[in-house]
Amino acid sequence: MIAQSRVNEYHKTTKMKIIFLFIAVALSLTTMAQITKVSLQASGLTCSMCSNAINKALNTLDFVEKVKPDIKTYTFEISFKPNSNVDFEKIKKKVEDAGFSVSGFIATINFENVTLQDNTPIKIGVNSLIFMHTKAQSLKGEVKVRLLDKGFISSKEYKTYGISSLLTERGIYHVTI
Repeated sequence: MIAQSRVNEYHKTTKMKIIFLFIAVALSLTTMAQITKVSLQASGLTCSMCSNAINKALNTLDFVEKVKPDIKTYTFEISFKPNSNVDFEKIKKKVEDAGFSVSGFIATINFENVTLQDNTPIKIGVNSLIFMHTKAQSLKGEVKVRLLDKGFISSKEYKTYGISSLLTERGIYHVTI
């Protein structure tokens, strides 16, 4: 009976150590960076009412501070509340729910000495970015990154990058500088 109790205590302690180790690793993988704004280009717009529909939809996101539409270029400059978790997928979904699609998506990210290597993921809030076609470098200050995944660029352009949809998961995005 005492031996079984010690075994159970040992397993409980081991599980706690594993949980703490997992949390420590997860925190160490999160990069010191903040997404400050996104320049989004939409397709399918034909009039100012279309632009207004997207503008209203984007403003319902809790992390969005301001949306500035440009009807001539079909772009939307989206700025975010400080220290908020910006979710790229939610932004794309709002545009699609308004009846349009995203044909360009450039995020401006403020990095604090982040070492970058090709195809190595970097976690920023709820998003993980895999940098493609880039050389190893240190990122500091504001950097514009372009999302290359399906639904964030035109279908024609997506085919040129050859990103397999089997390799993409929610929250993981392929980007380039």
